[in-house]
Amino acid sequence: MTFEEARDYLLQKAKALGIDAEVLATHTRELTIQAHGGRVEEITQATQGGVGVRVVVEGKTGYAYSEERTPEALDWVLQEAHENALLQSETGGFLPAGSELGRHDLLGEGLSAPLEQKRQAALELEAGLRADSRVKQVQMTRYSESETQATLGSTQGVAGAFRNGYALLLTSAVMAEGSSLKQGYEFDLSKEFHTLEPGRTVQAFLQNTGRLLGARPLKTGRYKAYFEPKAFGQLLGMMGWFLLSAKNVLEGKSLLAGKIGQKVASEIFTLVDDPTLPGGLASRPFDAEGTAAKRTVLIENGILRTFAHNSETAQKMGMENTGHAARSYKGVLGIAPTNLFVQPGQGVKMDEGIVVTDLMGLHAGANPISGEFSLQALGLKVEGGEMAYPVENFTVAGNFLELLSRITALGTELEWNPMMGIVGAPMVEVAELSFAGA
Repeated sequence: MTFEEARDYLLQKAKALGIDAEVLATHTRELTIQAHGGRVEEITQATQGGVGVRVVVEGKTGYAYSEERTPEALDWVLQEAHENALLQSETGGFLPAGSELGRHDLLGEGLSAPLEQKRQAALELEAGLRADSRVKQVQMTRYSESETQATLGSTQGVAGAFRNGYALLLTSAVMAEGSSLKQGYEFDLSKEFHTLEPGRTVQAFLQNTGRLLGARPLKTGRYKAYFEPKAFGQLLGMMGWFLLSAKNVLEGKSLLAGKIGQKVASEIFTLVDDPTLPGGLASRPFDAEGTAAKRTVLIENGILRTFAHNSETAQKMGMENTGHAARSYKGVLGIAPTNLFVQPGQGVKMDEGIVVTDLMGLHAGANPISGEFSLQALGLKVEGGEMAYPVENFTVAGNFLELLSRITALGTELEWNPMMGIVGAPMVEVAELSFAGA
């Protein structure tokens, strides 16, 4: 039985039994090629998929899933989800009404290159790194790709499917110059294998890690901060999305609760989530409940406009559903971003301060509930408008909402990074932050 046949089988059974049910089936294929020592060390191919059912009975919600698609297994899944729902407390759960959403292919022939070309990409990446005498150890060099097909349907009329995926070049290595050692990583992520260039990834690694060699300790103080896109994306993906999830607002965990329509950031700061972005790595035609994808402005010129909602949180808060429902076939209903990005600005002109190039220990050093963060960082000292020298052994600390309110300039170009979803950010200038160093 195909995934679509399994979906249709379950929905027919549910309708016959008078049960409100939603079926989400996903199938993922993954390929990983690891190169080491001038040869391909390992090739791994794997597939995973299954069918998950959400049943709602009188406001009570139950889930079950199976990776088998036999009639017996699917009958069991539907019965199990129904029985699980009856055991739950009434939470106001419901399945939203939907419609025919069509079949969408967002990947096309993007991953269709021969396996040998993908092997060569991993080997060229490693060889390019080892050709630089400053690279003392290549810890990991990898080509990966992932392709996912999602099929959704419900007894409320939702029916649709889409296919998406990506190709990735990734490396981690150690560079040295004199007594200075620096470990770094670099990646290139695309929906098209043929747009990946190992030589470009090598040069990006050598540039971004090599510029940190010979770093000096940073004196403790308050400095103007220039967050590079990757560093700001780390904070935004970890702290910003948490604050904007309506689920966290309802659970009393978000500092933004009750602030719709209020100023929460600098007036030059606009934050958007857009699943309709052409070519976007996290684009999708509809969410996990079948709500059609649409562009959502979360913060506009510093004013909080909305939270990210699924149907349940939108109903509970009396707000519009923004179409951010997310779940895997094994999981329960949640909320997740797609292509989350900061609207670029007029440009950043550096004078004095610290360029923050990378942040470390986010899970231990950033508390999204309080908004406080204290993180180890790597960076560059800016003097007289020029990057003077690299700095190390320091932490940058503050409150995320205060940071947003102190943004004084934004770069003109977006850079996309996989940070708790796909996050796009320009260079971000912040008036002043605390740096603890030597």
